[in-house]
Amino acid sequence: MDYVAVLLPSLVVGLLFWFAMKSIFNADKAERQAEARAQAEADAQAPAGDDSPEPPSKSDK
Repeated sequence: MDYVAVLLPSLVVGLLFWFAMKSIFNADKAERQAEARAQAEADAQAPAGDDSPEPPSKSDK
């Protein structure tokens, strides 16, 4: 029984850390998926032309 009393605090802290990291990674994954959806939607709404920006002309300087 002494082993349980010694190991239990470390196990609880380890589980709390695991749940915290899991929630952080899940939030990051959800954010990346939302960013990808928003980017795909923006790309779909963009005109079907050249997506590269035009280089600055000499008159812009």
